[in-house]
Amino acid sequence: MKKHQLLFLTTLFLLAFICSNSFAQVLKPGDGVQITFLDIKDNISGDYFVQPDGKVQLPFIGIIDVNNKDVKEVKREIITKYDSLYRDPQLFVHALFRINILGEVKNPGYYYVREDETIAGILALAGGVTNSGDIESVYIIRDNKEYELNMGNVEDVGKRAIDFGLKSGDQIYVPRTWWADARGVTIIISAAALIVTVLALFLR
Repeated sequence: MKKHQLLFLTTLFLLAFICSNSFAQVLKPGDGVQITFLDIKDNISGDYFVQPDGKVQLPFIGIIDVNNKDVKEVKREIITKYDSLYRDPQLFVHALFRINILGEVKNPGYYYVREDETIAGILALAGGVTNSGDIESVYIIRDNKEYELNMGNVEDVGKRAIDFGLKSGDQIYVPRTWWADARGVTIIISAAALIVTVLALFLR
């Protein structure tokens, strides 16, 4: 194989490795798993959270170690263990990522987001976007890098957390629209003009 071909293939491999790891989903301490049984009377359904040692305690099947495991692997392990305990249970397992929703939303703060939640659903957790929010430039901030989503785009609105590799610690930021800032400046200028007019009347 020629050197330039080898270099090209090596570059492709490295790019694929970097991309796959930057969007790999893993559970960290403080994250959780949501378990929902539809046909089991035992009190198992609920949210269970990863402890500082990277382990989560689940009813009847005990401790699940999530360290160095992809979310899909963790979900398979949980489902397999419950399958061995119950006969063909109707079981749903979802990851819960703790993220920070900031900017022009009604209730900014930290929220637990399921990996199958859409970006619209995620923003709804924070009360939705305010009238001043720019839905065409919603940013996911991760490791000092920004990934832009356009809520005015049908494809982006339907994207789920798993589609853009949402991770624990990610921030979702909704900026203000330019016209909202312009409106604020206009109000200030108008107020200043009114004050000047009033002063001019008194100083006559």
